[in-house]
Amino acid sequence: MAFSSLFRKKTVQDILKQVAQNETDGHNALGKHLTTRDLTAFGIAAIVGAGIFSTIGKASADGGPAVIFLFLFTALACSFAAFAYAEFASMVPVSGSAYTYSYVAFGELIAWIIGWALIMEYAVGNITVAISWSDYFTGLLQSGGIRLPQWIQMDYLTASNGFKDAMALMQGGKTFENLDSGLQAAYMAWTTAPTIGSFHFVADLPALFIIVLITALVYRGMKESRNASNLMVVVKLCIVLLVIAVGAFYVDTANWDPFAPNGVGGVLKGVSAVFFAYIGFDAISTTAEECKNPQRDLPRGMMWAIIICTILYIAIALVLTGMVRYNELNVGDPLAFVFEKLDLKWMSGIIAVSAVVAMASVLLVFQMGQPRIWMSMSRDGLLPKKFSTVHPKFKTPSFATIVTGFVVAVPALFLNLTMVTDLCSIGTLFAFVLVCAGVLVLQNKPEIPRGKFKTPYVNSKYILPVLILAGLYYAFAFNNKATMAFVNNEAQTFDATTIITSLNKEESVKVLNYLETIDVKNKTSETSDLEYLLSQYQDDDVKYAQIVKGLPINDSLKYESGFSLFKHKIPMWIFLFVLVGLVVWAFRKNLSLIPLLGLICCLYMMAELSVWNWIYFTIWLLIGLVIYFTYSRKNSKLNFKQVS
Repeated sequence: MAFSSLFRKKTVQDILKQVAQNETDGHNALGKHLTTRDLTAFGIAAIVGAGIFSTIGKASADGGPAVIFLFLFTALACSFAAFAYAEFASMVPVSGSAYTYSYVAFGELIAWIIGWALIMEYAVGNITVAISWSDYFTGLLQSGGIRLPQWIQMDYLTASNGFKDAMALMQGGKTFENLDSGLQAAYMAWTTAPTIGSFHFVADLPALFIIVLITALVYRGMKESRNASNLMVVVKLCIVLLVIAVGAFYVDTANWDPFAPNGVGGVLKGVSAVFFAYIGFDAISTTAEECKNPQRDLPRGMMWAIIICTILYIAIALVLTGMVRYNELNVGDPLAFVFEKLDLKWMSGIIAVSAVVAMASVLLVFQMGQPRIWMSMSRDGLLPKKFSTVHPKFKTPSFATIVTGFVVAVPALFLNLTMVTDLCSIGTLFAFVLVCAGVLVLQNKPEIPRGKFKTPYVNSKYILPVLILAGLYYAFAFNNKATMAFVNNEAQTFDATTIITSLNKEESVKVLNYLETIDVKNKTSETSDLEYLLSQYQDDDVKYAQIVKGLPINDSLKYESGFSLFKHKIPMWIFLFVLVGLVVWAFRKNLSLIPLLGLICCLYMMAELSVWNWIYFTIWLLIGLVIYFTYSRKNSKLNFKQVS
């Protein structure tokens, strides 16, 4: 096979002809039930979930009240990407989302890569939501007096890692009672779990329960899913508006001063947490074939969902940071936390119930999106034909829906939240980058049939270089210290927890003896908790650096430097080099500004994720390429078309 066959493309005309054929003969046709209102509701159902009920707390703790600017920035980035999605959805109104769009813009290999990456958004994203749902659900049961054993409500990795950290901290002098609640729960789950030899059976069973329930609902049909989603969205919006309305009466404006306590760096620290709060709007585009008028309704549904959710997020962030000090919000359930702190326990109970409903609605939309991606890939011959089977009665992709249930349910039993959240974010951002790039590739091709929606054109030829120069001026004039530390790869001091959990018993004794010699407040006579004793100096960066420098342990336990530090900066260097290439491309081809800014913003957010996410994501893509070259390439319908 020739190299050029890797980039063979589908034409918009062929895709539209196939859809018309499916509708005429009734085979492989999906039921058409959705309007703009339904699509907006699906968008809100997908977006307002784990983000507003959990990650908003961490982002507010890092950025203070100024986190609202991060919500605006992320909404802007998602809106740029939504313009690109809307243009493609209007041009190619079929199931498949970014996968189908890439097939038209770039060709088969890139389409396969994006389809494979989207599994990380929908399937891995649903693992994330299922785990979060399980946390809220077990918390709700607990408040009602029903206590499940720890080992059936926690994943294996969290229990295993938490047990090790708990043991290290207790070795450093901390008592079990002084461990944070998460480590206590992990320790209990690991030590009380049934064992088979040395294997501890720890599995998140409530997560399994909700996945089975939602998969059954999605299997039943789009009309049932739509009605359930619309009902859950109404409940969810009522609760969010109630939180804003009641919380507004308890806002103390003194809590908004300082507005940006940790500066721009603090605000940007929450990028991945806040972006996770917006994931989902693109899932609407997988339902294109089930819309009554996709070319009109899909763009409207996406935009309305993003606008409504941004207004809600900003209002919630201002209310939360006004009710309590920003630095108290680094908790997993910030909405329930602030009302409990103000002794409004009835409100925190209502929030817990609504969080369970919210998570379920997100699961519903994502569990609906994944089978439709697989169905599209199967129709093209890239996956076995079974994946495009449509149920004769329910008119849903039945086999693909069942497989999705298994793919989500099994890992949800064992994987931890942090790992799957970051993997979900990088897969989604990668899809956004390629969709924005697809619009740029197709902008100068008049032979491509256009839909009713087109992204407004603004020439970026001179605007982008000016924006880059403004960014460089800000970095070196106002953020010089951090910029130079990045460029020069200056060594960074580990925080107290990282240092203490990496010590062996002998090193722990040495550190305790050293801290006793410099202890002017006589804290060492009260406790031998090394983490507490060392972390008391962290508020003063200069003082903390001096204390750490004097610790009688190896420098590798105190500082991150050399390649072990530089490797974390590799994603950002990739972003900077790509940015230079984009400036040249924009100057030569007069690229459209909106999709170009969408590409840059999403790539920047990818660069903010850790290098390990990039490594895991690359491994995932390599597995996908093995499947493509061993099965998909020779079974592709375009391959048979070329041969004939």
